[in-house]
Amino acid sequence: MIRNLLSLIGIVFSLATFAQSMTEQANRAVFNRIEFFINTQTTDSIYSLASDNFKSQIPAEQLAFVLNNVYQLGKIKNVEVVDFRENTATYRLQFAQHAVQAKFALGDDYHYDLLSFGPAADKIEPKADKTEVLSNVEKVSPLDFFIDSVANTYIKKRNTQSLAIGIFHQNQYKTFSYGETENGNETLPTENTIYEIGSITKVFTAVLLADLVEKKLVQLDDSIIKFLPDSLQRNPSLQGITFKSLANHTSGLPRLPDNADADAGFSTKDPYALYDRKALFAFLKGFKANRPPGEIYEYSNLGFGLLGELLSIVTKKTYIQLLQETILTPLQMVNTTDKADPKKEQILSKVYDDQGEETLPWNFKAMVGAGGLKSNVKDLIRFAVEQFKMPQEELQYAMALTRQFTFFTPENMDIGLAWHMSMLDGLIYFHHTGGTGGSSSFIGLSPDTKTAVVVLSNAASSVNAVSMTIMEKLLEQKNE
Repeated sequence: MIRNLLSLIGIVFSLATFAQSMTEQANRAVFNRIEFFINTQTTDSIYSLASDNFKSQIPAEQLAFVLNNVYQLGKIKNVEVVDFRENTATYRLQFAQHAVQAKFALGDDYHYDLLSFGPAADKIEPKADKTEVLSNVEKVSPLDFFIDSVANTYIKKRNTQSLAIGIFHQNQYKTFSYGETENGNETLPTENTIYEIGSITKVFTAVLLADLVEKKLVQLDDSIIKFLPDSLQRNPSLQGITFKSLANHTSGLPRLPDNADADAGFSTKDPYALYDRKALFAFLKGFKANRPPGEIYEYSNLGFGLLGELLSIVTKKTYIQLLQETILTPLQMVNTTDKADPKKEQILSKVYDDQGEETLPWNFKAMVGAGGLKSNVKDLIRFAVEQFKMPQEELQYAMALTRQFTFFTPENMDIGLAWHMSMLDGLIYFHHTGGTGGSSSFIGLSPDTKTAVVVLSNAASSVNAVSMTIMEKLLEQKNE
């Protein structure tokens, strides 16, 4: 019976081409939703995540036929990454008694272009998860024990390295530290340990935009076209893009430019290091939009990279100069930067890929506004707590503007400028995640309860689940 089921499951749904490269972390984030829908047997929800191209070739009934066979294996107990290459992840799905191999690939709008199931190959036992890790946690309250327990589910994985958590809750600031900043160095992270924060950078870029709006240098609904070279102004696909559509991912620009790997020195381990303004403008000159701006949410690193360059053009300052003057110096965020400075004794933690192997930190040129910053728990908590104040100064008004609703996303979340907005028991909280080839990060805040959470890791293994669990636990205690 089971052999027959696996044979039926081995039907492949795929398309020949994919729109843009997707990161492994983005692929896994969406597949996590597929896993949940498989375990709850909600076929319609799985089909709703398919791309239009997929739906045009695979009817819902055909997908349902295969998924019904998957459901008969029970619930998925564990998911492991077997491989990720050329946009496609191979996952091993472990059920109670049997394993299935799934192949999964996304287009640039977070909808899948490929979904397949088949019998899994014989498993090679991976390195075992850790049984003990270094930690520095003062466990006093039940909440402390809860956070420690949740953190340990992450840090004891075989492919994680260190974890630094900061919370501000009920007017108290507390940190939790786990693991080693470098494999084997027996050194715990602290609130000052610097990590790559990846796409959390977008929140800072949005604040810089909002600050220019408050200063009336630009308006959110201004077309970006007048700030671009003449050769780009003639491209009709760019003329409807506004500052707001870049900041809320509705510009119509793809997730990544298709010339990102054009330089002869391109490396997938440091993919943005050589991508400069010249390359960015070369892509934009030939860009052809599939739809008008402002209609559909499509997460775009490219859009925020362009936004960072536009802010530089408007102010005639580099992105880092503008960041320093507008946010970092006023808030005394002395350890937030695009490059660690040895003169300040800043040491960037080593970074580790999804398999737990040391990899390269990422460097940025034109795409810095999308994901190029490094920071630590202390600075990010300071940034979050500033947003609890009633606006009285320009920066506080700019921060408040980024938290205003601008669009409704397909993930049932509102979006402001960069911030994603979720609701729990009538409370709105704002959050953003980040990830590079060797890091994962989260920031969340609730101005109504004056609660903030920062979670930083120097491993590519996502901290999203851990972070959201902690964030929502704190919000549940609003009346305690």
